[in-house]
Amino acid sequence: MTRVLLIEDDRDLAETLLQLMEFENMVPDYASNGSAGLNLAQTNRYDVLVIDIGLPKMDGLSLCKQLRQEGCQTPILFLTARGSIDDKLEGFASGGDDYLAKPFDNRELLARIMVLSGRRSSQSPVIKIDNLELDNNAHQVNRGEHTIKLTPASFTILEVLMRASPNVVSREDLESALWGDDAPNSNTLKAHIYYLRKSLEQAPGEKLLHTIAGKGWVIKPE
Repeated sequence: MTRVLLIEDDRDLAETLLQLMEFENMVPDYASNGSAGLNLAQTNRYDVLVIDIGLPKMDGLSLCKQLRQEGCQTPILFLTARGSIDDKLEGFASGGDDYLAKPFDNRELLARIMVLSGRRSSQSPVIKIDNLELDNNAHQVNRGEHTIKLTPASFTILEVLMRASPNVVSREDLESALWGDDAPNSNTLKAHIYYLRKSLEQAPGEKLLHTIAGKGWVIKPE
């Protein structure tokens, strides 16, 4: 049973989505504002959080940032009326894993929830390339003496790239690792890659994440 917390101030939309989730044998909780949603997310265990960005009392981005700062690793799917690449980058930077612009097909929302709830990184030894180290068990990334904070989606991308290194990983393989067969448009993956690259470059060291035109991406020293 997939436990989902829906935080949405549009009551009509929320009622429809809650009924759909129950029909799909999910177990949904509901909050109509950010403060109430934060309290539920802090006190209960969920498989996925579905958060509207434009919430009263506490907006969705601030809510997500606070949960990530507190160590919450539950996958987060943002719902919003804004769908530009800048909006997506802002959402991913705050700690979100996926982004669905309104209006959306309800079937797509359910599919995204199922992919997020089922995505789990395998428990395996630490992976190290150059001064970059990924500890799957601790869900932590270090570069030299610096700890790099990543969203769950960026962590997954980095793990796939590091396991494949020095081979190139295609767009299709990364999309499959993140979303299975229900990948969103190409801008979403590009936004995740952009965020990951900026995060890695915040710590000292040579460039490790490279774009290989027409092929994909690779993690390796220059």
